[in-house]
Amino acid sequence: MSVPDSVDFFERQFQGQVSAQDFALNPFEQLALPNVAGSVLDLGCGLGNLSVEAARRGCSVHAVDASPTAIEHLRTAAERERLQLEALQADLADYRVERDYDTIVAIGLLMFFRRERALELLRQIKVAVRPGGRAIVNVLNEGTTYLGMFKPGEYYLFGANELEQAFAGWTLLAARHDTFPAPENARKAFTTVIAQKPSQPA
Repeated sequence: MSVPDSVDFFERQFQGQVSAQDFALNPFEQLALPNVAGSVLDLGCGLGNLSVEAARRGCSVHAVDASPTAIEHLRTAAERERLQLEALQADLADYRVERDYDTIVAIGLLMFFRRERALELLRQIKVAVRPGGRAIVNVLNEGTTYLGMFKPGEYYLFGANELEQAFAGWTLLAARHDTFPAPENARKAFTTVIAQKPSQPA
C-alpha cells in the first residue's frame, strides 16, 4: 500500500473540515493567538483559522500553504470579511522567507521535511523576525510513534529540547511539551516555543 503525500493527507482533512464548517482554533493556535501582532507570516497555515483570527484583531497577515482547499477557503474568508489577509498557495519544500515580519508562525510544519530543510527553514524564520518580534514554532519530537501522515524518510522529529536550544539568546515566552494519543495506539509528542527576538543585536 502506498503512503500518501503529506499534502494529500491534509488536503482530505481540510476538505472534511470545510464541509463540516469546523474552523475552531486548535490548542496550539489558542496558545499562539495572544502573541501574534503586527505584520504576520503564517507558514503552513492550514485552513488559516489562526490567520483569520489574527487579521480580525488588526494584524496584516500573509498566509502560505500547499493545500488548494485551504487557500481557497482563506481567500473567500478574507474577501467576505474584508480582512487584511493575503493567502498564497506554495510548495513549502522550496519556499523562501524573503522579507521580515513582526510575527512568524510555523505550527505543525517543520517536521514534514528532511532534517536539512527543516533546520534551514527554521533559520530563515529566525532571520526574518524583526528585532523585538516573535517566532511561534510547533514541531513533533522524538518519541512520536504515529507516523501515518509522513512519507518514509521525508520527515524530521526534533530532539526533546532542540527547539528551545535553537532560540538561544531570545526570550522564551513559552516552551511547552505536550503528548496526545493518536490512532493505532500511537502517540504524538509536540514542542511549542514562543520566542521574542532581542530588540538589539547581542
